[in-house]
Amino acid sequence: MSRLKVGVIGAGAWGKNHVRTLAGMVDVELAAVCDANEATRGRISAQYPDVFVTDQPAELLSRVEAVVIAAPAPVHAPLALQAIAAGIPALVEKPFALSVADAEAMAEAATRQGVPLLVGHLLVHHPIIALLKKKLTDGSLGTPYYLYSQRVNLGQVRPDENALWSLGPHDVSIALDLLDEAPIKVAAHGHAYLQPGIEDVVFVIMTFASGVVAHAQLSWLDPHKERKLTVVGSRQMAVFDDMAPREKLRIYDKGVDRKEAFVSAAESLTLREGDISIPRIPGGEPLPIELAHFVRVARGAPAERANAADGVRVVRVLEAASRSLAADGTPIDVEMGA
Repeated sequence: MSRLKVGVIGAGAWGKNHVRTLAGMVDVELAAVCDANEATRGRISAQYPDVFVTDQPAELLSRVEAVVIAAPAPVHAPLALQAIAAGIPALVEKPFALSVADAEAMAEAATRQGVPLLVGHLLVHHPIIALLKKKLTDGSLGTPYYLYSQRVNLGQVRPDENALWSLGPHDVSIALDLLDEAPIKVAAHGHAYLQPGIEDVVFVIMTFASGVVAHAQLSWLDPHKERKLTVVGSRQMAVFDDMAPREKLRIYDKGVDRKEAFVSAAESLTLREGDISIPRIPGGEPLPIELAHFVRVARGAPAERANAADGVRVVRVLEAASRSLAADGTPIDVEMGA
């Protein structure tokens, strides 16, 4: 089988990682890179002299069989629609779009044209998230009660999107993937300290029909670098610390057991303290896994995760959270549509 010719539009802070990873894949030919910044184009040309480099998306699309769109978020929708019109399978980085209307237009165009369209929800490809989902599905953790995540750091301050849209797609996509449902209500509080109108810190609460609550703390103005997820179930609790150098996942056999026969409500509940286990996680970094999945889908395989519909669902949650931010944290109903 010949190598798939893949291009990257946007080779900046994150796009350069797509370029590097695709260049090292044995079944891929990094055929073209497009970027509006002259210095970035010069860097790519120096590092990959055999790769066609341009500042024109149309030139790139004429030379590739699939494309990764990692340009700034405001141009995701027009670039995706351009790729779809050209019949080129596309992986669009998060956020998929900056409005539900744009996200739906992208998904509908892809369906109408029969062109594969994926979204860069990187962490749903993480082996630890896959293991947590398996444990929730097979009942190992019991009934999920709630989950919370922290995604904070000092830097990278963005001028074109706030912390909700920059960092939130990770935690929203993880919650929807793990719980296999979308929230019915979202509330968000935040504040813009560094740039007027662009929130540097946001706290999001998602409420699900099943009764599960998910909370996300998002900030690029924090003294700590944290990438942590805690899932509390009726049987076990799990903590995924992505910043830990080793032993990133710990399973706590802790909980509260209910007695069938009791005199008072207090006597019906018994704390259970069990062992802490550190599961062995299958190898693999999420970005190569994500791109290998994209290559398979571009060649005709079904999308196993992070398809266009998933992109739309996450944008619906983010848009509702934005409305809540503007309304000083008033809970907003999330209309998921058909």
